Amino acid sequence: MAQTLTGSTRSTALLGLPGWQECIGKDAICRSFRFHDFSQAFAFMTQVALKAEKLNHHPDWSNAYDRVEVTLTSHDSGGVTERDIRLAHLIDDAYQGMGPTPVGKG
Repeated sequence: MAQTLTGSTRSTALLGLPGWQECIGKDAICRSFRFHDFSQAFAFMTQVALKAEKLNHHPDWSNAYDRVEVTLTSHDSGGVTERDIRLAHLIDDAYQGMGPTPVGKG
């Protein structure tokens, strides 16, 4: 079981993840992503799903048309671990790979 990140270790990890924040009421990090349309949002989710499967670490997420809400936590460890930070970076890479979103940043 991976060790949870707390205090300054977690804060430092989040500095490298603009847009990610601590979730209110959960020991997790979260971010909202916005896309051009549903197809682009779904393509993003597909890319992330393939990366998550390789890591064997999966996001909690939801999709509503052009938005994807992502929450990351390591359920087996009871909080945020390095696995969540690594997956957040991969998710950000997938988002950047989608190209500019005309509706604003995620």
